[in-house]
Amino acid sequence: MKGKAPSTQAGEFVREEIHHVRGGKHGARSPEQATAIGLSKARRAGVKVPRKGAAAKKKAKSGSGGATMRKPSAKRSRAVRGALEREGRGAASPSALSKQAPSSARRRTAAERSAAAKKGASTKGPAKRSAAAKAAAQTPARRS
Repeated sequence: MKGKAPSTQAGEFVREEIHHVRGGKHGARSPEQATAIGLSKARRAGVKVPRKGAAAKKKAKSGSGGATMRKPSAKRSRAVRGALEREGRGAASPSALSKQAPSSARRRTAAERSAAAKKGASTKGPAKRSAAAKAAAQTPARRS
């Protein structure tokens, strides 16, 4: 099976969540919220997705490796579902997602971006790497 990396597996959950918002199953306030819902589902399914920011600090502080899973109350589940259903569908629009991608990239450090690029390049293979380098070397005007 290809795509065994946690990020690839988590990406599928996020993609599914975007489809849910687009299809009208529920809405989201922002692309980040739709992504967070997908990542949360991935974590509950057992995908080892690294946490960042407040969630990581909270987990580290608790020491026990996070809270134990309990069945959420029916009342809370209904409330969350109802709140999401009242949200708009624009968060999963192509324009909203295309705006969100560079803004999230800007939040990463230069070292993180560089490491991601190197990892991506190393998985391509020589022929595709060469083609990608040639495409990158061309100016936008000459590409068209």
